[in-house]
Amino acid sequence: MTILQANIPEAGYGKKMVIKNISFTVSAGEIVGLIGPNGAGKSTLLKVLIGLIKIDRGQVIFDSKDVTNRDPEENVRGGISFVPQGNRVFGELTVRENIEIGGYLIKSKKELSVQAETVLDIFPILRERIKEDAGKLSGGEKQQLALARALMLKPKLLLMDEPSLGLSPKLVTSALATIQKINQDFKATVVIVEQKVREVLQISKRVYALRMGEVVFSGSPSELQESDTLQRIFLV
Repeated sequence: MTILQANIPEAGYGKKMVIKNISFTVSAGEIVGLIGPNGAGKSTLLKVLIGLIKIDRGQVIFDSKDVTNRDPEENVRGGISFVPQGNRVFGELTVRENIEIGGYLIKSKKELSVQAETVLDIFPILRERIKEDAGKLSGGEKQQLALARALMLKPKLLLMDEPSLGLSPKLVTSALATIQKINQDFKATVVIVEQKVREVLQISKRVYALRMGEVVFSGSPSELQESDTLQRIFLV
């Protein structure tokens, strides 16, 4: 079953078009990797999908609904969560307060508490730091907190922009293993932009390779590794 389909002739910032012609399809339950060199349009694509960047032409279909140019808040209400680059947390608030902010649409205090506990089961280090200010966390812990906050509303689709950014190799492996667990336990479809190509190929069912705003490959990780696409997009 297709959960996400996007046809985007162009998108960008002002007069600067970063995406030139992208067709993009994701099936429910998949982890789909988005790879490519800097400036390829990966982050721009995620911002179009969540509604941060509007498009004049094209269409985004999510869960059988046309969500083209829908406001980010409506997309969140509709089942899409976005974890941007940079380990963004509210540093002056505690870990618990950050997590509860992620569940701002949950009206019942009991339901909010139950969902917070479910999320904390995936991130035991956050449970240990639950009363600490988020600003005191390490980079890896902040990344976990940003992801935990995004899970509070039980998203059907999780968009992640370079979750490994700034992490040590050991923490990268741990972070991507956690994404696999979220995919399995929360039944969340995941689209992940990642520069750690080797690692993201290990967890992705399919992969899209972008170069200069266009899709130059789509298929399985094994098909990608058997082709010369990686060399072409990163070295040419």
